[in-house]
Amino acid sequence: MRKIAFLASHNGSGMRYLLAARARHEIEFDPVLVVSNNPGSEALAYAREMGIPTAILNEKRCGGQGEADEALCEALRAHGAEWVILSGYMKRIGPATLSAYRNRILNIHPSLLPKFGGPGMYGMRVHEAVIASGESVTGATVHLVDHEYDHGPVLAQVEVPVLPGDTPERLRARVLEVEGPLYLQVLKKLERGEIDLDAFGATASL
Repeated sequence: MRKIAFLASHNGSGMRYLLAARARHEIEFDPVLVVSNNPGSEALAYAREMGIPTAILNEKRCGGQGEADEALCEALRAHGAEWVILSGYMKRIGPATLSAYRNRILNIHPSLLPKFGGPGMYGMRVHEAVIASGESVTGATVHLVDHEYDHGPVLAQVEVPVLPGDTPERLRARVLEVEGPLYLQVLKKLERGEIDLDAFGATASL
């Protein structure tokens, strides 16, 4: 059974979906740790309710960006994490963690990357930009994490239509509905060996 750690800054909706799927016996994994940079993260409170170990790691607590990266890497290793799943984690992953977990850190982004990704493109900003651009289709993307925001190799995507009269809020709600199932689909494919993370070589590292 894979040991999985989650990183979340706020609600951690993707994490919650995967934990619910695990409870329904749709997939097997061992949730070994939930880390947040935000002490008030709802994801941390949820993890504690579920009996999952938690950690709060950020630059202020750790003494700097490099120190926070080292602390994250150490925490993941100490809990035996094999894969790391980002669920609305707002911090860039540092070189120590990227090196230790090369091609083992996954993220989901609420657009069809490479469109509407990169620095500053998160949350409602993505959906506002999609509507402002006049796009007829958006979606969600699961990708490997590298040293750039929303940049690593794409593992899977799902499309969501942009409807006439859509607001960012309505579009966000429909994209959110497909994010959890897409994450679950990717994890199932990884477990079945249908996706070989090592096939990506060093593209997802520094």
